[in-house]
Amino acid sequence: MNDTTHKGTALITGASSGIGAIYADRLARRGYDLILVARNRERLDKLANRLTSATGRSIEVVAADLGNKADVRRIEEILRSDSSITMLVNNAGIGGAGPLLVSDVDTMEAMIDLNVTSLTRLTYAIAPAFVARGTGTIVNISSIVAVAPEMLNGVYGGTKAFVLAFSQSLHHELVAKGVRVQAVLPGATRTEFWDVAGHPVENLPQSIVMSADDLVDAALAGLDQGELATVPSLPDAVDWAAFEAARAALGPNLSRSEPAARYGVKSAV
Repeated sequence: MNDTTHKGTALITGASSGIGAIYADRLARRGYDLILVARNRERLDKLANRLTSATGRSIEVVAADLGNKADVRRIEEILRSDSSITMLVNNAGIGGAGPLLVSDVDTMEAMIDLNVTSLTRLTYAIAPAFVARGTGTIVNISSIVAVAPEMLNGVYGGTKAFVLAFSQSLHHELVAKGVRVQAVLPGATRTEFWDVAGHPVENLPQSIVMSADDLVDAALAGLDQGELATVPSLPDAVDWAAFEAARAALGPNLSRSEPAARYGVKSAV
């Protein structure tokens, strides 16, 4: 069912396939016009045509490589200048499954540029406008490796840990200003990610692999419920709350004037 209420425009990166394309479908049906950003113009056009026919929403296609600085600047300008944008979905990213020591360092740098730098710049481009309007939504696609970095490539885990920490900080800073922030932490999901990472999804135990449709539907349900961090496969939200409570409990002792007694260091003060 399509929602006929106009909810503004959602800009979605990495929108030509997989998770991004499903966000496009779901948000169009929820009443958003769309700006779809990805490298593959042909795929974007096909998706836009299908969704326009199915939903009647206005859909703009922007072919851009967010690993390219000039293309990132183009999308930043759209975010700054288009006052109809009410949601940003930072979905574009690449991953890796191989050990760090056998990974190409230039490839790792490109991963950081896309997963961290471009996501940060796009967020900075839209956040001031959302604050000025007192409303807006930023959805950042992280990963379960943000909290379990041993599972896949260490640089990939590091980039997704950044996305989670960045989202938590944004939420802390912007929630009182009317801006919603959500980090989505998918587990193994049936997308092209695994082929690009050199580890086909068919090689994984199928009991841990979620469909991209289910992943996005759960993520949007989490957004509706006001979650800051959404782990679509986590059965009980109490477990995440306990994880966050344990992290918060460290706070009073993370910075003190003397070394902990367990180190046996005599304070110089």
